[in-house]
Amino acid sequence: MDRRAFVAGSIAIVAGAVAAQAQQPIARARVGYLSTTLTARGEIFRQELRRLGWTEGENLVIEYRFGGDEYARLRTLAADLVRLKVDVIFATSAPAAQAAKDTTTTIPIVFHTLNDPVQAGFVESFARPGGNLTGNAGLGPELDQKRIALLKELVPSLTSATVLVNPTNPMTPQRLRVIDETSRALNLPTRVITVSDPKELARAFATIAESKAAGLIVFEDPMFFRYRARIIELANTHQVVTVYTQSGLAREGALIEYAPNQDEMFRQAAAYVNRILRGAKPADLPVEQPTKFELVINLKTAQALGITVPPTLLFQADEVSR
Repeated sequence: MDRRAFVAGSIAIVAGAVAAQAQQPIARARVGYLSTTLTARGEIFRQELRRLGWTEGENLVIEYRFGGDEYARLRTLAADLVRLKVDVIFATSAPAAQAAKDTTTTIPIVFHTLNDPVQAGFVESFARPGGNLTGNAGLGPELDQKRIALLKELVPSLTSATVLVNPTNPMTPQRLRVIDETSRALNLPTRVITVSDPKELARAFATIAESKAAGLIVFEDPMFFRYRARIIELANTHQVVTVYTQSGLAREGALIEYAPNQDEMFRQAAAYVNRILRGAKPADLPVEQPTKFELVINLKTAQALGITVPPTLLFQADEVSR
């Protein structure tokens, strides 16, 4: 037998065995779930993992950690998950992803965010994440121009806009830079209202109402999502025409939302967790983007606000709630 062929064949066999061993799925997985609070989307995540073969109590343990409204606490919770040596961390928002990233460079992290993960420093690029993070991104900044356009369709006389943001959210500076660029391009002055505590919401909307703001965009934020019912109530009570950037809110009484389908994004995240548990590396999994963006309009709220929704806008809508 040719010695070189024998050696080459032996190396190939060993390399194949090592690769096969590296790709072996974890027999009993421990997943860290890092979030501000548990929502219905957490159940979607669990159901998708179950569909993919991971069942709690059998071959899966999910370690839930919730930071509430204290973003600074997320880093402590992330450190707790690292101490537990979880196999992968699912970070349900940009603040959670930032906390996890700051805590470990070895444990795989799957993130869900509506911001740009490259600008946020989570990954090197969409195609080649590098490092230990990957996930999906809704690209909220790229949709802001569309949201301002929606405001102008709803309020043709619109001469300025207001945005509601949480200054403690680490993604806020990124989003404000984008909204400033968009405002300049559209020649539409934009005012920023900040709220970092839910107790400040009433004051913020009173300020918006006093300034007679004709249009408002509520930026996505875990704290805003947690108190979404209060925000919707205040916006409608003060008759502020508002566009929301998170999905599902128009069905709860919000006037209009334009956002990626986040239920589907949580299923995508579960699929990536599954692939990592079965041997894939985050650096090899491109950051996914949503394929469906939803425009949902609540006509009952529009009527209460005295807004006539243009037929062209109704035609564009994916769903009209009556």
